[in-house]
Amino acid sequence: MVFSLIFGVILGGMSVVFALQNSAAVTVQFMGDDITAPLALVLLGTILSGVLMTLFVLMPSLIRDEMYLKAIKRQKRELEDEYAKYRTSRAESEMTSEPQPAVQ
Repeated sequence: MVFSLIFGVILGGMSVVFALQNSAAVTVQFMGDDITAPLALVLLGTILSGVLMTLFVLMPSLIRDEMYLKAIKRQKRELEDEYAKYRTSRAESEMTSEPQPAVQ
């Protein structure tokens, strides 16, 4: 946890330094439009769009895994309930049955 915090602070600081050093305006052509923006902003938008595309690609498998996990948890709960009923019925049957004499 502390490592992640330190890594995040260092990465954030490096991002600020990068943005300050690359404030020159660049022109980007996208789908017939010319967009003029600072280089750091263009790169940030590119990285953000890459992250979003990755999330959209991963989303179906994440949903499928979550549904599978819910099914497994439900099955576990049902089996635990069945086992608890078995234990109580077995304990009750042992209490009501007469003790068997020891064989010698």
